[in-house]
Amino acid sequence: MDKFSSLEYRRPDFGACRKKLAAITKKVKACASYDEYRAAYIEAEEVITKVYTMSSICEIRNTMDKTDSFYEAEQKAMSAGNAKMSLSLQKLMKAAVASPFRKQFDEEFGPQLMKSFEMQLRLINFRIIPDMIKEDRLGQEYSKAAALCKCDFRGEECNFYGLLKHMESTDREERAEAFRAWAALYESVSGKLDATYDKLVALRVRKAKKLGFSNYIDYIYPARGRFDYTAADVELFRAKVREVIVPFCAELHKEQAERLGVDVLHWYDEAIAFPEGNAVPEGSMPELVEKAGKMYSEMSPETGEFFSFMREYELFDLETRPGKHLGGYCTFLPDFKAPFIFSNFNGTSADVDVLTHEAGHAFEAYTASRTLPLANQISSTSEINEIHSMSMEHFAYPWMESFFGGNADKYRYIHLCSAVNTIPYLVSVDEFQHRVFENPGMSAADRRKVWREIEKTYLPWRDYDGNAFLEGGGFWMQKQHIFLFPFYYVDYALAQICAFQFFLRMRNDREGAWNDYLKLCRAGGSKGYFELLEYAGLDNPFAEGTVEKVMEGVKEAVEEFRTKL
Repeated sequence: MDKFSSLEYRRPDFGACRKKLAAITKKVKACASYDEYRAAYIEAEEVITKVYTMSSICEIRNTMDKTDSFYEAEQKAMSAGNAKMSLSLQKLMKAAVASPFRKQFDEEFGPQLMKSFEMQLRLINFRIIPDMIKEDRLGQEYSKAAALCKCDFRGEECNFYGLLKHMESTDREERAEAFRAWAALYESVSGKLDATYDKLVALRVRKAKKLGFSNYIDYIYPARGRFDYTAADVELFRAKVREVIVPFCAELHKEQAERLGVDVLHWYDEAIAFPEGNAVPEGSMPELVEKAGKMYSEMSPETGEFFSFMREYELFDLETRPGKHLGGYCTFLPDFKAPFIFSNFNGTSADVDVLTHEAGHAFEAYTASRTLPLANQISSTSEINEIHSMSMEHFAYPWMESFFGGNADKYRYIHLCSAVNTIPYLVSVDEFQHRVFENPGMSAADRRKVWREIEKTYLPWRDYDGNAFLEGGGFWMQKQHIFLFPFYYVDYALAQICAFQFFLRMRNDREGAWNDYLKLCRAGGSKGYFELLEYAGLDNPFAEGTVEKVMEGVKEAVEEFRTKL
């Protein structure tokens, strides 16, 4: 493998790929033995992984620079090509699940893969191909509109991520000014974002109905691989958050206001935990990566090997630049068994969180791809995938002195409190999406009203200091998942409950907790959600008493961390 910057990108010949898949489908139907069936499936995976590798390279380079017209055009071409290829994949999957050799395949590789194929067969139809292409292009419109937003802040050109460091300033007026600039940027494109989301909602509903679903919610649950639970179960989980976690978060925010010496904790105060400032990592981006390398080499032989690989092949893009896509993610290049981490460093503790959270995703992909025999088994559903990332954040706690020096205890305290405080917001986004698709005809103004109502339920401490745009419900549109990854957000909350379990266990038995975490990473997506939880010794977040039990332990840990400040 070459370094990422030197990897050749070449758009796949989708016509040739479809022909290959058609030929393999014929082989699957004509197989006279299990060995022939197995060989045909592996041959198909080789075709698919080559396409997906090019798709990943294209997507990464497109997000690196949203002004690059070449990769913008290529991203559109890849989207169209993949959408059309999905019909060839549908025929292949149909043949695979109907084969008399499927039982032997399930015995060798487990039933989860073919089970997912059966569900995907319900979700792929030639009638929705144009909608799939349009949905991707609307997502690109959103990403580009957000990425190109910038303003002059005190003589510095800042995008959304550039403003975040000013929103953690010890100077309250600077925080307030950055907050107003941040809100003004979103307000400046809010009309465009509202219009884009109108189109996305209508398109998603139309797509679901074309496939025979009564509404988009009934479509998106199986589309997200949610075989083990329903929207009703998620509603009960949100109720547990309201009952158990929201009151504790309210206490934490009240304590924060007292610590900061403010009468009212405004939104621009929420990000700063101490009047003297938050813990800030010490060192430049290359120095932080160097420190992360030392941490992972000491954490375990497996993490040391993984991070050395990431550095050797330069599988990172971490610095913020004008025109760069917002946020962070980890993706995967299957042909090279290589993860890639994308982020926007901004000089805050979030930079270290990237080197733990996204590295958790990357570690799982690196590990599972070298453990499991099939490429389709490497990744699980997001409820499991986020356990990998969030747990790694907690496993990294003992090394925080390297990043924060004498402020390491501050970082650990803030990080743990933030992990708790984020859960109500996570389920707010989930409830918002359910409300939108329960009434898809609501206007942009209606959506803002619904969002503000939800905020007051789950985030009762939230105060926007009179900012009309945010007081009117405009905050929802800053969450890119709503536009790009519908219904992917409660997954973080479910995963955090499980990550807390690893955290609590590691306080008493780090080796045992790590071994179970490693088991989970190695298992990838080879088993179902509930089965993987049991396999890793984790209590199910939907089970009665789990949230209460976990939060009791977390509260004790918060108290202990507080005594060390």
